[in-house]
Amino acid sequence: MTGRSAPVAIIDIGSNSVRLVAYDGLGRAPTPLYNEKVLCGLGRNVLTTGRLNEEAVRKALGALARFRVLCATMRIGRVFVLATAAARDAENGPAFLEAAQEACGTEIQLLSGRREAELSALGVISGFHAPDGVVGDLGGGSLELVDVRGAVVGQGVTMPLGGLALQDLSGGSIKKAGKIVREHMKKAAPQLETLRGRSFYAVGGTWRALARLHQAARQYPVHVMHGYSVEPSDELSFLQVVEQSDAAQLLDVESISEARRPLLAYGAVVLEEIIRVGRPREIAVSASGVREGLLYEQLDKDTRALDPLLASAGELNGLRARSPRHGEELLAWTDRFVTSLDGPETADERRLRHAACLLSDIGWRAHPDYRGEQSIALIQNAAFVGVDHPGRAYLALAIYFRHEGVAPEKASPVLRGLAGPRLFERARLLGALLRVAFPISAGMEGALGRIPVTVEAGRVLLRLPAEWQALNSDRLLSRVRGLARVVGLDGRIEVG
Repeated sequence: MTGRSAPVAIIDIGSNSVRLVAYDGLGRAPTPLYNEKVLCGLGRNVLTTGRLNEEAVRKALGALARFRVLCATMRIGRVFVLATAAARDAENGPAFLEAAQEACGTEIQLLSGRREAELSALGVISGFHAPDGVVGDLGGGSLELVDVRGAVVGQGVTMPLGGLALQDLSGGSIKKAGKIVREHMKKAAPQLETLRGRSFYAVGGTWRALARLHQAARQYPVHVMHGYSVEPSDELSFLQVVEQSDAAQLLDVESISEARRPLLAYGAVVLEEIIRVGRPREIAVSASGVREGLLYEQLDKDTRALDPLLASAGELNGLRARSPRHGEELLAWTDRFVTSLDGPETADERRLRHAACLLSDIGWRAHPDYRGEQSIALIQNAAFVGVDHPGRAYLALAIYFRHEGVAPEKASPVLRGLAGPRLFERARLLGALLRVAFPISAGMEGALGRIPVTVEAGRVLLRLPAEWQALNSDRLLSRVRGLARVVGLDGRIEVG
């Protein structure tokens, strides 16, 4: 299954929110068409009363009826409806699910805790390149922890440590919530014992909200949540501030819904304990969870094996480039040059370079004076998965350099710092290569295979066929020499 199917939608009936997400189809990197949530609070007080609150049920049923109409309006081919901890644990859960099914017009899958953990892990697998660590999915009612290594999902565990559940069990006491978390975490020893030195993938709205506030506190330049990573020591200090402060005093708290703000401290307590016990190498925020895991599960084996970043970049290439085939030809053309260089290119650097080749012409419709800036805006904020923030900075810089020239001082200091020294220089190298490619191909397919540029005998050499010698110009020679300077060599053009 390599092409797109009809649009699909998932309705997620959670303990805190009821959400509809519609996607453009099944694929390795599906693009959301529409996203709406209603904070109903179904899980509020379930653990103490044993029942779903009547007002929460009314709001949830109203949301489901609305989502049914929206799915019909969007001509959704298939709708999946999932229910999690609140409906699973409440005494009146079965009655609610019966009414909910009538409201949305689709059979509802009531997920067990183990199944929820499995889908969360698949969501992280779908959204990260070769993930290695433990996935933690924090909802309103429960926390699921499960080990992931590449595409392999380990044994999961579920605990009643969601924000609403903790607020209920602790009677609103953060100190008591901490004791409850420490006691329950003993059940997660098999997962947390494997976490040391690996990544912890944080899934769920409360943890994404904490990450947003963390970005604001750091004045972080990229506001995309997916792939945002934090060092544990930095995160612990921030979490303690959240636990001890009035949420209203936190920087940028206005970006967080009022219904979620009271849950921030409980999410902080849970994450702090995971960090203290598990000692991960990093905290990586994932926007992919149960919903994306379910879609990933529907794919065939070959489609699952695709690189999600390259799939996303390939789709943008197809939608926005003058000649999508040209972007594909750049892969082999730049491969040939990089292979001729001294010094290795890592596998991850190669996939980033390939993604940048596919993105190289997505800004062509902008005015020439603004193509570099437009490309940065598109790439820096695109809904890519399978790439971390340094990689995202590399992609933006490489295409910026392709349009604006490769002088280091032209680059955004913010993106340069985010990319780091190695990726910054790799971005300059690819930008210089692309500046040679476009004047000889005009951004169209068919030419690059006949006009290679390589390093030979200690110099950068562009070979032009005799019938295309008219392409030899001062401008093209300047571009070749510019590429050569990036790698510390001389450059020339040879005809014939």
